[in-house]
Amino acid sequence: MIVVCGEALIDIVADGDGTFRPMPGGGPFNTALALARLEVPTCFLGRLSTDPFGRLLADRLAADGVDLSLISRGAEPTTLAVAEIDSDGLADYQFYFEATSAPNLTPAMIPARFDGNVTALHVGTLGLMLEPMASTLFQLAERESAHRLVMFDPNIRPAPLTDSSAYRNRINSLMSRSTIVKASDADLAWLFPGLQLEAAALEILATGPRLVVVTLGALGAFGVSRGINQRVSAPAVEVVDTIGAGDAFGAALLAWLHDHEALNTDLRLSAADLKSALEFSCLVASLTCTRAGAEPPRRDELR
Repeated sequence: MIVVCGEALIDIVADGDGTFRPMPGGGPFNTALALARLEVPTCFLGRLSTDPFGRLLADRLAADGVDLSLISRGAEPTTLAVAEIDSDGLADYQFYFEATSAPNLTPAMIPARFDGNVTALHVGTLGLMLEPMASTLFQLAERESAHRLVMFDPNIRPAPLTDSSAYRNRINSLMSRSTIVKASDADLAWLFPGLQLEAAALEILATGPRLVVVTLGALGAFGVSRGINQRVSAPAVEVVDTIGAGDAFGAALLAWLHDHEALNTDLRLSAADLKSALEFSCLVASLTCTRAGAEPPRRDELR
């Protein structure tokens, strides 16, 4: 089982006609949903509200088979993100998180240990920006990195940051402890200003991860591992919006590793394996872009 840790929230998406629609979202939420739709045993670890939006989020995960045994619930209102979509389908977010549910994940809500069937942990996004959730998840990833594969997706959203220096230090520390770092070209531009993308990926790789994967939007993705550098193109699709595409990519990468029994801390992939994994991940992400909101495809759609 893969445990996905972090926030679940509601995306308030502008339709372009002056109206807005609420849609379940949040990077970890989207990742858990995508993994479950790819038929990978998945558990979500996070804080949900008991309000109607919180119930909607829980019901949406449960409907696709996500295990909810590690969630905690509280009376705080659900965290919100207002998303505006530009002409290219790219989303810009404004977050409303003060005194809301997602950030209120404390160490007391984390299990002292995971069952032996937990093979991987996924962390990232707002989960490492907002307290107390940020410290909780950092400590969890630090504790678990010696025992199981950890995938880290920074998915950086500069808007909520109040202390960029402390956040960079946390990111760098977690990258060095992770088995896989999956980042976007925008993430690397923020973390390594002025540095070419491949040089930045190699710099991350040198700190300890077994694999660094960088998404390039419509241009595809590349991955670097020890002595291996692979780049693939993304399928050409009609883009509705890009909400959840990066999360779907990360979920698909984990699903490929799960299918090939490669979810271990001593991750070793051949060049052909990495190419296949990247192509599968780009396909899943591209199909997500053909739908409004974070609607990753199901396994049978890929067949």
